[in-house]
Amino acid sequence: MTAGGDFFDRICVVTERYLTRRRRIRRVKKEKQQKKNPVLDWIEAFLWAAGWVLLINQYLFQAYEIPSGSMIDTLLIRDRIFVNKIVYGPELLPGVGKLPSPVRPERNDVIIFENPSYLSRGPVFDIAQRVIFMLTLSLVDIDRDENGEPKAHFLIKRAVGTGGDRFITEKGEMLVRFPGETRWVRERDYNAERGFGHNISRLTKEGDYPALEAAGKASAYLDLGLSPPAALAARASALNSVIYPDYFAHEEARLGFLRGAFPQDNRYRTRLTRQKLGWYVPEGYILPLGDNRDNSRDGRFFGPVKRSKVLGKGSVIFWPLLPEPRLGFIR
Repeated sequence: MTAGGDFFDRICVVTERYLTRRRRIRRVKKEKQQKKNPVLDWIEAFLWAAGWVLLINQYLFQAYEIPSGSMIDTLLIRDRIFVNKIVYGPELLPGVGKLPSPVRPERNDVIIFENPSYLSRGPVFDIAQRVIFMLTLSLVDIDRDENGEPKAHFLIKRAVGTGGDRFITEKGEMLVRFPGETRWVRERDYNAERGFGHNISRLTKEGDYPALEAAGKASAYLDLGLSPPAALAARASALNSVIYPDYFAHEEARLGFLRGAFPQDNRYRTRLTRQKLGWYVPEGYILPLGDNRDNSRDGRFFGPVKRSKVLGKGSVIFWPLLPEPRLGFIR
């Protein structure tokens, strides 16, 4: 027999052994499958599927439902979106640590982060809530308030300010002073110059501000236990048609009046100074704001948020499909 024939025979033997072994493994698997209890088989399939859903939601993409109108017109109430979890570094476990990422939240990114005002029920409940929330693709949220409404454990806002920025308001419009600059720039002008396409919605019109300031002063009278003058009350009553008035302008007018009534009281002076100074964003932080500025509880109330607390970036709207489809990328 030739050397070539020996080599061919060996190949045949190895191939035959491999095929025989593979058939045996398949037969054993099939026999085990037939012996399985159908219920156990279903549970195993469910656990495999649940495991994949959790992995995808925890480390890649997660579905969220928009609960409020704070991001109108970018995101509407009941919109469902996918959040990119990997871009800024996903958490190792729900609420525990984060993997590093070279990408950081940038100005005007739509981000999701833990609500700084959220009161936790404890780590066990938090993990259970997030696991159920992820498994059901945001359909089931067990963390609800006394009225049965889901608590705002996570917030979705726009990263308007980054490290070193300073913000003030002028009749509800945000003015920003960038690091190293001495002049203030209107946020709208800055966005228009750089081609940012998102809309900043306002519910308080410029013509509403005289009534808004009158309402703030009338509120100060009531704080002092006094009835506001009839003329002041009449001007303030025009604000009744505004559903979400500019809280900060109202508060500045109220505090200004109280500061004049009690110049010796440092509380009013301190709070009024804070109103006028606005917000400073430290390095390593972002200032998240809602696109619907007069109906958003955001960084103007709870302050800047650490970049490390940002969990993901809003990427795609995938629901609703009817009556008007809202599929598309989030800008």
